[in-house]
Amino acid sequence: MDINAAFREVGTYRGAAEMCGTTHKTVKRAVLAAARDESGEPGPVAHNYDTVRDLVAARVDKTQARISAKRLLPVAVAAGYDGSARNFRRLVAAEKAAWRAGHHRGRRPGVWAPGDMLVIDWGEIGPLYVFCAVLAWSRWRFVFFADNLGADTTFTALAACFEALGGVPKTVLSDRMGCLKGGTLAGVVVPTASYVRLATHYGFRPDFCEGRDPESKGLVENLVGYVKTDLMIANELTVTDLAGANAAGRAWMAEVNAAVHSQIVAVPAERLETERDLLAPLPSLRAQIGKLVVRKVDRLSCVRFGSARYSVPIRHIGKQVEVRVVDGHLQVVLLGAVIADHLLVAPGEASVHDDHYDGPRPAPRRAVRPKTAAEIAFCALGPVAEAFITAAAAAGTTKLGGELKDLAGLQAAHGPAALIAALERAMAFGRFRAADVRSILAAGPGLPAVTAPGDALVVALPTIATRSLADYAIGETS
Repeated sequence: MDINAAFREVGTYRGAAEMCGTTHKTVKRAVLAAARDESGEPGPVAHNYDTVRDLVAARVDKTQARISAKRLLPVAVAAGYDGSARNFRRLVAAEKAAWRAGHHRGRRPGVWAPGDMLVIDWGEIGPLYVFCAVLAWSRWRFVFFADNLGADTTFTALAACFEALGGVPKTVLSDRMGCLKGGTLAGVVVPTASYVRLATHYGFRPDFCEGRDPESKGLVENLVGYVKTDLMIANELTVTDLAGANAAGRAWMAEVNAAVHSQIVAVPAERLETERDLLAPLPSLRAQIGKLVVRKVDRLSCVRFGSARYSVPIRHIGKQVEVRVVDGHLQVVLLGAVIADHLLVAPGEASVHDDHYDGPRPAPRRAVRPKTAAEIAFCALGPVAEAFITAAAAAGTTKLGGELKDLAGLQAAHGPAALIAALERAMAFGRFRAADVRSILAAGPGLPAVTAPGDALVVALPTIATRSLADYAIGETS
């Protein structure tokens, strides 16, 4: 069968190949060879979609190459196209490629200046959100995890980024985030009043990308994807442990910022040291972000929040302080400085830091307070006498009170040193009667002292030859 005739009949290489029992590549070579003119150049090849080519080109140009072949196919069929959907998709793809070739925007690579641009964006996996930022010139990267995309959370993450940088860049570039965008005017984004206040406080210029133009912030878009695959999924981070997620984020930042970046062929952390000199200094007072709750430090040097107590350094007792919750932590702020930082606890519980009270909590001590003349005379012997009373009370000695006068009187006959030694020996053996102390004094000082048990005695025993248990088995009798 003539391959050219079959191709003219069906209009596709594969259809003609099935009719002729060959491959579509062979059909294509035969058709192109037959279409060559005398000069040897290939001539135009007829297709079954040639009648609707102008229609497709017009619709592609009208939609700026965004329309799909699926939506164009019914229009082409109504205009007389009777070929396959697969062949029609080839036409649409070719027309889109031709349109893009003539309407390329002519992008050029970004050229960044040190200290000039910080690019930010949010990413998410389920309920966990990650704030990503890239310092354009040094490619230094920053991540911050949160459970929402609100304005206060964005401002907190941006302030934390500035703290980590040690300075403020000239411009912060973001996409048209709803929490930062107050509206648009003639295509120009109008930032919210709170974002303007934050920018004024830190001294940077807020900038926004063009609409539907993610390529203009490809630096941070790549970082968002990298964080998702290399940190969030690999470490199975969850929104229930934001503190753990941010701790993992800080470790990850230290790792990636210390490695050579493939684009700049340099270490971002090292380039940051150069760029930091060109960043604007941080303001002396940190920005007030979000709604702060005012509390008064009580006499226990604590503030109450959510029916729980949180300690504050004792020098601030009686002062009015501000309380805020950031990243699962409660922060106590005074004059713009954080004076206490606690993990949130459940209602009814307390979070106490020992350094707020100049040391750990002392052990409870029930002091001996003598009142009667006999108690005063006995306690005049010193700490040993007080310890004797405490030990006797712990042992349940109920008649010691009537014998204190006799015990104190022994000092006149034996001297205070001998009496104190006798009291120490009586406590060692748990004897708390006056007669016991008198017996110890009568025995004199030559008694053996009580010592703590020594180390266990280890004796190396000799080894002897042994026999197997099988040697003791009862043998069979004949």
